[in-house]
Amino acid sequence: MSNNLLILLPIICPILSAFIAWRIGNRRARNAFTAAALIVTTALTFLAAFRASDEFTLWRLTDNVAVFFHIDNISRIFSLLMSCMWTVVGIYSFEYMHKEHNEQRFYLFYLLSLGVLMGLSFSGNIVTLYMFYELMTILTLPLVLHEMTKEAVAAGIKYLLYSVFGASMALFGIFLIYRYGDSLAFQAGGVLNATAMQGHEKLMQWGVFAMIVGFGVKAGMFPLHGWLPTAHPVAPAPASAVLSGVITKAGVLGVIRTVFYLAGADFIRGTWIQTAWMILAIATVFMGSMLAYREPVFKKRLAYSTVSQVSYVLTGLSTLTPLGFVGAILHIISHSVIKNTLFMCAGSIIHKTGKTRVEDLRGIGKEMPGVMWCFTIASAGLIGIPPTCGFVSKWYLASGALSLGGSPFGWIIPAVLLVSAILTAGYLLSITIAGFFPGSDFDYSRLQRLDPSAVMLVPMLLLTCAVVLIGLFPGQIISVGQSVASLIMGV
Repeated sequence: MSNNLLILLPIICPILSAFIAWRIGNRRARNAFTAAALIVTTALTFLAAFRASDEFTLWRLTDNVAVFFHIDNISRIFSLLMSCMWTVVGIYSFEYMHKEHNEQRFYLFYLLSLGVLMGLSFSGNIVTLYMFYELMTILTLPLVLHEMTKEAVAAGIKYLLYSVFGASMALFGIFLIYRYGDSLAFQAGGVLNATAMQGHEKLMQWGVFAMIVGFGVKAGMFPLHGWLPTAHPVAPAPASAVLSGVITKAGVLGVIRTVFYLAGADFIRGTWIQTAWMILAIATVFMGSMLAYREPVFKKRLAYSTVSQVSYVLTGLSTLTPLGFVGAILHIISHSVIKNTLFMCAGSIIHKTGKTRVEDLRGIGKEMPGVMWCFTIASAGLIGIPPTCGFVSKWYLASGALSLGGSPFGWIIPAVLLVSAILTAGYLLSITIAGFFPGSDFDYSRLQRLDPSAVMLVPMLLLTCAVVLIGLFPGQIISVGQSVASLIMGV
């Protein structure tokens, strides 16, 4: 088989599998087929990431615009992370979705979305990325709408409107890149042509900022973060997990490609774009943590947490420093692993008890100790307690900010990250404490063991182990992040 075609296999496999799974009426057979499709797609993603040719043009839309795929370290990080997380959550979903209606429709769009995400990760130019980005919005919308209640429909409409508005902002910038850039293909350091742009630098700055804010919608960046806390509580827990742990990273990927592979860090560094981007990202970190701390609905609390934590990544990127970039890459992976774990824990509790509010979780650690230990370790990771992966990523994020030198953001960012960590401890560890130590006035006679089956528990345990292992052995990720940083920043 041609090495070029290897790039297409992780895209085609889940898409074809989706339609086959949709036609399988027997639940056990459908689950087995879906699990096989997810595992095979992950294997094909590894094969494509390390064995496929670096570039592949599928077809040309015009002489200057092509559907084009390219593999670099950013492609590898995002494709492998997304496929692995999608597979783990998909296997977890088999027991959870047993109580839900329209399972066939759920897995149809779940598998279709994975294929589109692989295309997004391997995109070699902004047109290809934008095409898959829009498809991702359309195909993940049914995951939000799944319950088809009044609340779910309202959340789906909000998700769609926010996403389309953000994509339209990004499209404005893409038009300007086409006009003032040498190419639409991603190139380390950027593609802008200073001669063609002469006299139009201000307009191009607005275009780049529009792309950052537009892609930032999917990442939940203020002021267009509102879809996240609306969509998560109404979606099934597996959908909430991947929306938080994976789909938000698609927005981050768009920002990375815009800043470092189209505009170039030097075009942004020291301008009002960097200042405004930093302010929005820092504000989102603090605001999300505060809203999560005050939120009584369990899944909505985790959704606000996602708003805050994904902007840790955007904050690190906005420093335009090698250390900040490495911290962002580490936190992309750390947050995905941690937040998928937390949402799966929440889904297990809801699945077994029907409890959706934090105040109702007293004593849950006695009834579901396995789930709550996973929740506690993942929470430690999100707070940044060593030796979890969250500690390493936040160390590099703070170091990146401190390397800004005399800029006031050099101390503002670490201070905000510290305050956010304290608030994160407050809104997560309070659940753990009440869950394991409900107090002397608690009625212990009503307790019963409710831990889920291995189908749900094993995926949570795997990701919980990853939270610790990545924190203990982050060297390879750091090395890759440093090599990318040196390439895109010339240091």
